Amino acid sequence: MMYRTILLFGAPGSGKGTQGKILGTIPGFFHCACGDVFRNLRVDDPLGKVFVEYSSRGLLVPDEPTISLWAKNIQASTTNGQFNPESDTLVLDGIPRNPRQAEMLKDTLDVKAIIKMTSADKKQLIDRLQRRALRENRLDDANLEVIKKRLETYERDTRPVLDYYGPKLIRTVDSSQSPLRVLRDILDIVIKLV
Repeated sequence: MMYRTILLFGAPGSGKGTQGKILGTIPGFFHCACGDVFRNLRVDDPLGKVFVEYSSRGLLVPDEPTISLWAKNIQASTTNGQFNPESDTLVLDGIPRNPRQAEMLKDTLDVKAIIKMTSADKKQLIDRLQRRALRENRLDDANLEVIKKRLETYERDTRPVLDYYGPKLIRTVDSSQSPLRVLRDILDIVIKLV
């Protein structure tokens, strides 16, 4: 079965997680943030160790363990009734992270739209990440060098996912606005899809 999917897309700190959590509270939508799935692993779990090793350097976790963990999480969410693939729209944030992952998921995701969250203000992204590090105890967001590496990784590895899917699916939202205005713009897009 292919999952009807909306991808939330943008640089670290663009607000994908914030907006995804809100969309996930709306009946008929299920939000899955791949980074949260990794962060919920125990540190003594072999995959948890892999996540810490890569994220602490601002790098992406290799594709196979990422897709495997994501698939297990979606299956568990389906089994426990959180996600109903037949009626819910899957809202993804943080996956696919590169064109190879998009290719690996091509028979799983029926992507209806990519909401590209943009901000011309790189300092705003860095400030958001550092505030989040304090608020959520996220070590991968605390160090300025790691943040810069994550932004470089996004530009080099993740942004090309947009080319993989093509311009017809992309809807752009200015994420430098207040969260409420960003939500309004996203809802305007989503309403036209359902």
